Amino acid sequence: MSDNFIWWRDGIIYQIYPRSFADSNGDGIGDLPGITAKLDYLADLGIDALWLSPFYPTPDADFGYDISNYTDVDPRFGTLADFDELVSQAHQRKIRVVLDMVMNHTSDQHPWFIESRSSRDNPKRDWYIWKDATPSKSAGFGGSQRGVNNWQASFGGSAWEFDPTTGQYYLHSFLKEQPDVNWRNPEVRQAQFDVFRFWLERGVDGFRLDVFNAYFKDAQFRDNPPKFGLRGFDRQQHLHDMDQPELLPLLQELRVLLEAYPERYAVGETYLATPEKIAHYAGDDRLHAAFSFDFTSHNLIYPWNSRFVMEKITQRDKTLDAAGIWPTTVMSNHDLSRAASRYARGEDDHQPLLAMTLLLTLRGTPFLYYGEEIGMRDIALKRTEILDPPGKKYWPVYKGRDGCRSPMQWNDAPFAGFSSAKPWLPVHPNYLRRNVAAQRENPNSLFNFTKRLIGLRRTYPALRQGSFRVFFRADTGVLAFERQLDDQRVLVYINFNRATRAVSFVRDADPEQATMLLSSAGRREFYTSYNRFVLNPYEVLILELKNPQRLP
Repeated sequence: MSDNFIWWRDGIIYQIYPRSFADSNGDGIGDLPGITAKLDYLADLGIDALWLSPFYPTPDADFGYDISNYTDVDPRFGTLADFDELVSQAHQRKIRVVLDMVMNHTSDQHPWFIESRSSRDNPKRDWYIWKDATPSKSAGFGGSQRGVNNWQASFGGSAWEFDPTTGQYYLHSFLKEQPDVNWRNPEVRQAQFDVFRFWLERGVDGFRLDVFNAYFKDAQFRDNPPKFGLRGFDRQQHLHDMDQPELLPLLQELRVLLEAYPERYAVGETYLATPEKIAHYAGDDRLHAAFSFDFTSHNLIYPWNSRFVMEKITQRDKTLDAAGIWPTTVMSNHDLSRAASRYARGEDDHQPLLAMTLLLTLRGTPFLYYGEEIGMRDIALKRTEILDPPGKKYWPVYKGRDGCRSPMQWNDAPFAGFSSAKPWLPVHPNYLRRNVAAQRENPNSLFNFTKRLIGLRRTYPALRQGSFRVFFRADTGVLAFERQLDDQRVLVYINFNRATRAVSFVRDADPEQATMLLSSAGRREFYTSYNRFVLNPYEVLILELKNPQRLP
């Protein structure tokens, strides 16, 4: 059986928001030594790589995503020596390290921008995007007019900020404290590639590129066409402020750099993602992969059920398979409400268990957000408690992103074992029951179910690399599919219902050749009657077919 393991394709990548994972020095903020101290936990869980959200120096206008120095560690998180030790210790445990690179914009406190805004003739003036106002242009349907054109910032308001020092506007696709760099300037391009080299030389295994497809903007700065939407940003077709043709040669150049180092990797955060964008930007001579966020929409239009999941899988695979692109699977991250909060009622873990099953058994690289393995929920904050600035300054009805960034719940000690001091964000009140230590002791916990799933992924290459085939329609609220690699066939049944469901066994196989690998309902054996069997409420059932050949 073929098992050519490639870490970024077949492994599990675990995302850590550093200030919320583990605090080693008792200041209430997680840090790099805290992560190092938890590497044995991560190795035991079975993950293959860490994705670290930004730990670079930052004024925290966007909580780490406004970087003031690309090649250092914020003192709150440690030192470069601490980072080197983390990489060394991770590699000793065969865990790779992926860094978050935010290169569409810097902090307005970055030395580059401080120089750039100092005068119009500063050598770094063109390192950012400066323009004179065009007051003759009208606002139109695309949003309130201010500055150069009708482009809107993602966090609200015009994307142009007037700077009285030099009497021009600068572009910021996000906060005004996050000016966009000018990737068309060869000096900027060289400086950013030097940043990649700096971290590659320190042993970093890969990069997650924040909003990479916004790097280039239309050279003519044309207005975006209008469309229907609630916010100004949503009332535009973003044709001219992202996805420009100059991006592809840049990604190809980055791939050449990565190929100069063994087994390095880059995955992109696709801004306003579609399967077509991913197919365009990923491939043998560009990014290794790009995020598609298929299962993170949950509302009245996209209810969390088997039909929604199957439709998303079909849509994704149809486009990516045709292009030969390996998919990624994401259920939660630092920008999204946690999957358990989106899909579950109260403290019930049935839906988080189904989400974890999809994450670890669908075709694609799984990205596991810290705390998902124990079903952590979002914390509830009053408006006065929100720290994430876009929540209180730009979007009046938006609750910010702090809810999904609460401290990791390790045990039932004060502050959930995260710190000996009051943490920077509150710990969820459920930590007394929902924590790693308690779930380790409970054989029926989400944590132990996750470990068993990860163990199956490691044991059965079909679950990592195998083909994907849906063999049962989702009309009854059951999703069933097959993963096959060579002569190994694994069947996955997922019952989204709170009631039992009678389902048919896969038509082209003999049920007597089926061996049960995992049942979330505590099933002791598997058998069928006239090729039908019953799934318990919310049950996950995984089977192996011993007969290598499909029946006619």
